[in-house]
Amino acid sequence: MKFEIDGISYEVVIEKKNNKNSYIRIKDDLKIYVSASKWSTKKDIERMLRDNVDALKKMIQKKQAHLEKNNSFFYLGQSYDIIEVSIMDDIELEDGRIYTPSMKKLEKWYQKQIETVFAEHYQEQCHRFQEDIVVPTLKIRTMKTRWGVYNKKNHSITLNSHLIEYSTEKLDYVIIHELSHIIHFDHSSSFWGLVSKYCPNYKQIRKELKE
Repeated sequence: MKFEIDGISYEVVIEKKNNKNSYIRIKDDLKIYVSASKWSTKKDIERMLRDNVDALKKMIQKKQAHLEKNNSFFYLGQSYDIIEVSIMDDIELEDGRIYTPSMKKLEKWYQKQIETVFAEHYQEQCHRFQEDIVVPTLKIRTMKTRWGVYNKKNHSITLNSHLIEYSTEKLDYVIIHELSHIIHFDHSSSFWGLVSKYCPNYKQIRKELKE
């Protein structure tokens, strides 16, 4: 089955199940997946797609942006094309390109940058903090659903390694967010007031990190 949106034809994959409600998803192959009840007809599904065409457009745009981002090399908020030059000794960044002797060396350099940049900004934001706190241990790891975590039990802050892909403004916000949890272990108005003290535009940054 095909469904056309703004002149582009998309393949529709229909999954019949014993559920009462119907669901629409867009996967990485940019096909429209419809989970419908086993009693739904082709006309029912076509009507549902027409009724939700605006939502479908947004879902497709979001998925395309996600795929484009995953296929690019991002470093501190900028996208780079990777150019392998075997005769080079070091990594060089220039005019939207990152030159590297090999992918292995690039990965090693990238990991080092994560450790260095995160440590520098962590110390900077801790020094800015006027509240009386004991500086938590900094940890870095890859996380799927969270940008940062404050662990009250072992008094540590863990930052998502993927933050290296974003501007340092966003990295600083996440650090401030987690440091504020030492004072307010919730998301109360007092907590957000403290975040705002050190990051006045936190609402805009939060919105961008969710996109």
